Amino acid sequence: MVPSEENVTLADIGRDLARIRRVLVSTAALLFALEVLSWFLPIDAFGIRPRETIGLIGIVTSPLLHGSFAHVLGNVIALMIFGAMIAFKEERDLYLTTLVSIFVGGLGVWLLAGAGNHIGASGVVFGLFGYLISSGIIKRRIGGRLQSVFVFLGWGTMRFGVLPGQLGISWEGHLFGFGAGVLSAWISARWTRRATPKSASRVGRP
Repeated sequence: MVPSEENVTLADIGRDLARIRRVLVSTAALLFALEVLSWFLPIDAFGIRPRETIGLIGIVTSPLLHGSFAHVLGNVIALMIFGAMIAFKEERDLYLTTLVSIFVGGLGVWLLAGAGNHIGASGVVFGLFGYLISSGIIKRRIGGRLQSVFVFLGWGTMRFGVLPGQLGISWEGHLFGFGAGVLSAWISARWTRRATPKSASRVGRP
């Protein structure tokens, strides 16, 4: 969304919201459809298999695959909530964080995670979570800081998901996803600062 631009109308905001809703709903529908498909075809085998050449394909495919209906449902709910929160402020950052979480977070899992077949969109979920927690601090905006506090208070227990020792859970995926989200917030802040005219940053200075 671009609410800061001049001459933005309610119709423009409505179209932005409708587009974001379509993106999120379409993503949810795709994840559920693939979960149903996995009941008939062994597509869950295409997860990230650390340090195996064949496992590299899982960097792209693993966020689309889940171990159960409950697994995909939990991730879809989180994706919808966190995705909407990010896109409402800056739609570009939703796509940036998603891509960085998939590729950077996924590569981290492939390089350093324990042996196994890592699947699920939770790495992306933790990427969005990491972005929301850190962006207010990195971007130094009051609204962003308030949002970070709100997210921490509401979903702060998610931070324990990056700790080892949880049976059947890819804590490495959570950890690298969270780190990718923080990296995304930093990249976004850099883009924003570069796009801000230097003269504007000097306002109020002697």
